[in-house]
Amino acid sequence: MALCTSSATSVTNLCTTHNNVIQLVDMVPIDSNHLLRSNILCFSTRLLMNNHPKKSFSLSLNQMKFHVPRILAFASARGKGEAESCSSRLDAISGDDTSTECTWSFDFPESKVEFSQLESEAYLSGGRSYGDKNVTSLLEKLNALKSHLLAAEKWNASQLHSCERKYLECATNIIHYMALRSLDIEQLNNHLVSLGLSSLDNNNLDVLASLNATINLLMNSPYNKQNALTDTYPMGKSTKKNDQGSVLSYKELLLGKLHGGRSTHIMVTVGIEATESETFITDILLAGASVIRINCAHGDPSIWGEIIKRVRRTSQKLEMPCRVLMDLAGPKLRTGTLKPGPCVMKVSPKKDAYGNVVSPAVVWLALIGTEPPAHISPDATISVQDQEFLSGLQIGDSIRVCDARGKKRILKISKEFHVFSSTGFVAECFGTAYIESGTELYAKGKKGRRLVGQVVDVPPKVSFVRLKVGDLLVITREGSLDESSITVPGAHRLTCPSGYLFDSVKPGETIGFDDGKIWGIIKGTSPSEVIVSITHAGPKGTKLGSEKSINIPQSDIHFKGLTSKDIKDLEYVASNADMVGISFIRDVHDIIVLRQELKKRKLDELGIVLKIETESGFKNLSLILLEAMKCSNPLGVMIARGDLAVECGWERLANIQEEIIAICKAARVPVIMATQVLESLVKSGVPTRAEITDAANAKRASCVMLNKGKNIVEAVSMLDTILHTKLSYKKPDSKSLH
Repeated sequence: MALCTSSATSVTNLCTTHNNVIQLVDMVPIDSNHLLRSNILCFSTRLLMNNHPKKSFSLSLNQMKFHVPRILAFASARGKGEAESCSSRLDAISGDDTSTECTWSFDFPESKVEFSQLESEAYLSGGRSYGDKNVTSLLEKLNALKSHLLAAEKWNASQLHSCERKYLECATNIIHYMALRSLDIEQLNNHLVSLGLSSLDNNNLDVLASLNATINLLMNSPYNKQNALTDTYPMGKSTKKNDQGSVLSYKELLLGKLHGGRSTHIMVTVGIEATESETFITDILLAGASVIRINCAHGDPSIWGEIIKRVRRTSQKLEMPCRVLMDLAGPKLRTGTLKPGPCVMKVSPKKDAYGNVVSPAVVWLALIGTEPPAHISPDATISVQDQEFLSGLQIGDSIRVCDARGKKRILKISKEFHVFSSTGFVAECFGTAYIESGTELYAKGKKGRRLVGQVVDVPPKVSFVRLKVGDLLVITREGSLDESSITVPGAHRLTCPSGYLFDSVKPGETIGFDDGKIWGIIKGTSPSEVIVSITHAGPKGTKLGSEKSINIPQSDIHFKGLTSKDIKDLEYVASNADMVGISFIRDVHDIIVLRQELKKRKLDELGIVLKIETESGFKNLSLILLEAMKCSNPLGVMIARGDLAVECGWERLANIQEEIIAICKAARVPVIMATQVLESLVKSGVPTRAEITDAANAKRASCVMLNKGKNIVEAVSMLDTILHTKLSYKKPDSKSLH
């Protein structure tokens, strides 16, 4: 007998009981792209059809077809009589004793919100009128659901067999969880809640044990008068307490142990600024950071090595454990490097609306590499090489300057500080000056001696293009020989080093820059150029500079899993860092390539952080985790909300974030929440109320990441307070699972 549904999006009343009897229940397969091969759920059964070889019951989520053997013979505890009875019922349904197969069509409810008579009675009575018939029906549904989970586990036995032993329970639970999610169990949960039982969605850590517990509670319920007809199931190998312990151990394997009673790690992204200050690493560790992140898309091994050296030294000195994560750049589309601007700095005092000077510009004057004290926030830093020039200065001296425009300006020394073995000065300037490398400084020193110094190491100005709505932007292939293949007068120009952009995009597709700050429409393409019309930018225009992200959500760009730069950087990461971040994971193939590279280098202990920042990475997350569990490396997932929001849509970000957390919880994999946490505080020194709430909600994660900024120390301190402040009216969850 074959039961074939219509093309409706829902299927009503179909599942198997724990004895593999096909019954009709209120569970609806929904669209799901998970670990079930080709979107097929295959229920293995102990069935014999007229002594033929074993058959199987298969369910296609896309085609919605169900194939059921007509005659069922069960080798079960219920015996031959019940099997014959079931066979008779199926014969009655088919209405034809002579045919071996028939086709059935079902009508489906228009909405999942429709309630059956069983539901209506439960809600009207608050569960008090549940009779043994209704409870028995509910038990049959739960037993059928259990068979559904076990069938999914058996169907994916090969996946489980190839997993590392320490991840076996995690992988099994993922399969159970995704099998549960493939069905609409909202009505079933409503029944359970009306009886005062917990929803089946509440315990992702051990889906099968939770289901078994619910069945056992219902069997012992006073509403159930047929206890003898139903088997009792064991709770499972692990209890909730053990589940919590295993999750905590996976978190510690990847991120290390926390100190001071903390439950959530704080990760801080650092760059070259960490090498320019002797106290930077110390300050952020004391503020609460326990993981340092280095982005391999920026800098080089000399900078990375200096950062790691300082982290290891400071961590050991303070006796505060701190691990290092290095993110591989990945196949991300970025703008090319713009030609640097002139080496000149602007020193400008504050003025009122009429142009009158309100307060002078504060200038730090010292030897190269000498940082000002922490409480000094200068408007500009002037470095000199001549120690003799500085030694001759004192408070009250005036320094004469002829700036890059030929304008004469005066710097008045107001304060003196002794920094390590050197001396630095704070000077005030009441006029706007443009200082460049080589600018000479003149002063009258002690006893009227004339002092002359020279400004050095003025950094080049950061180049950018300012884009406004309606502007045209031409993106050129970096290194292209034909730079004028398309001539667009008056357009801004940028380069892109990746050929994927020019090989895949089409006119009409949307394109975003710098994490979605700027949007445009592709108007034209050629082998070496892409023309973009800007459709969204700030009211006064938005700056777009070097190495900023490019996102094309509608384009099907096929990237390689690891670029040649990633593989080269992996050698350095393996020797110096504790964890490696794999950017732009899209599918299982990316993990296979990664596993091959790790195996080739025998990197069994290196932590792996899978960064989910694309639509395909989100959709394939379960398969990605199962594939990653085939290696023994400590495993984690980062929710990279920057690119994820641009790729998937801002309005979907919150729901996607919740789904990723739920899947990772089922997999018992630690989660890192990243991108724009306390961003306003980091950049400007004042947080928004929404950011505070966002940071508090991040307690569910194992780790929260902050991006770099001038107020990063204050941000780490505030985040540490938010994450670890105990609520007075609610018992804190000291054993946080994520």
